[in-house]
Amino acid sequence: MSPAALLRALPLAVLLLLGPARAVRQARRPNVVLILTDDQDVCLGGMPIPFGAFLSDPLKKTNALIAQMGITFVNAEKNSKYYNYTLSVNGKARRHGENYSVDYLTDVLANMSLDFLEYKSNFEPFFMMIATPAPHSPWTPAPQYAKSFQNVSAPRNSNFNIHGKNKHWLIRQAKTPMSNSSIQFLDDAYRKRWQTLLSVDDLIEKLVKKLEANGELDNTYIFYTSDNGFHTGQFSLPIDKRQLYEFDIKVPLLVRGPGIKPNQTNKMLVANIDLGPTILDIAGYDLNKTQMDGMSLLPLLRGDKNVTWRSDFLVEYQGEGYNGSDPTCPGLGPGVTHCFPDCVCEDSYNNTYACVRTLSASWDLQYCEFDDREVFVEVYNLTADPHQINNIAKTIDQEILEKMNYRLMMLQSCSGATCRTPGVFDPG
Repeated sequence: MSPAALLRALPLAVLLLLGPARAVRQARRPNVVLILTDDQDVCLGGMPIPFGAFLSDPLKKTNALIAQMGITFVNAEKNSKYYNYTLSVNGKARRHGENYSVDYLTDVLANMSLDFLEYKSNFEPFFMMIATPAPHSPWTPAPQYAKSFQNVSAPRNSNFNIHGKNKHWLIRQAKTPMSNSSIQFLDDAYRKRWQTLLSVDDLIEKLVKKLEANGELDNTYIFYTSDNGFHTGQFSLPIDKRQLYEFDIKVPLLVRGPGIKPNQTNKMLVANIDLGPTILDIAGYDLNKTQMDGMSLLPLLRGDKNVTWRSDFLVEYQGEGYNGSDPTCPGLGPGVTHCFPDCVCEDSYNNTYACVRTLSASWDLQYCEFDDREVFVEVYNLTADPHQINNIAKTIDQEILEKMNYRLMMLQSCSGATCRTPGVFDPG
């Protein structure tokens, strides 16, 4: 979901019924639960994959109850408040204050979900979506978790606090090295993000236990994912989510449910556009009647053999900027936004780009074009350069560039089944 859309969206639990009633519980179609976190990364420890990579894991229960009981997709790519907010509940405004016991939003959503499971019909399958505020800013943890992870800091990997050479101007403008205050700020944000996820972990534990108590766990698909990733200091950008790099586009996707063997990982390229077709497929809808760009994940979830799957996907972002000057850094002029006190800005109008990411036996390539005066191009071979430090746009074979450019234009204009034609390195 784009940041602009996030500003318009309320983090509500959406509860719907799917399909016709069934007289016999065992014969009915499965239930579906979709849990969507806000700004949860994979690459920097927001969702450690494989689990156990971090000894201090904020989602230990989620690991045990979903990941270890189902399948983890390791190539899934796609303003919250915790207090003092208003929910629309069946069309009626419900205002909340700042009393933890009744107002902390992650817990409120958990309780709404449990109430739904308690009082819903027992004869119809259901779809339930729970969209939590965590770990979005302002990173307000529950009181009992406010002192957790005190010794945790943002990962210092090879693209941390370095100059983004040969990248788009917005990345090049970041000041390197970052100031001590910026590093302290991003480390604090990193810890608080983990703290907020502990309440999500509690939510999932309560949800799974309730489904089990109701005798419905074995007939329920549970999906856990996020809308986008996040960065903390990569290429000297303090914190945000709007760039084309792996840390901002890669998200967690964990699934458990009927027919899914436990403790699996899957390396197929899946995207948020696949969730809709998958849920419709589970509900028994004929996907041939749709024009959806995504594909049902059911064959992958079941472990079907010889599944035909995509080898590439599209990434797009529309940059944002003030018509006037950013109030934090007025000297920079119009067109930028999300600037920090040392005038490092995370977004601009011409931070508008489209990318194609293609995966083959020999290549893991990302090709990106910016919609700006330069028509700036960035290309990365993530097989050799997983942290996307070296832009190889000027050195890669021109024929590959042309193929990637053509594929990008095709994916930007396709619809439905036409998006599922062979990729750059596919046969046929």
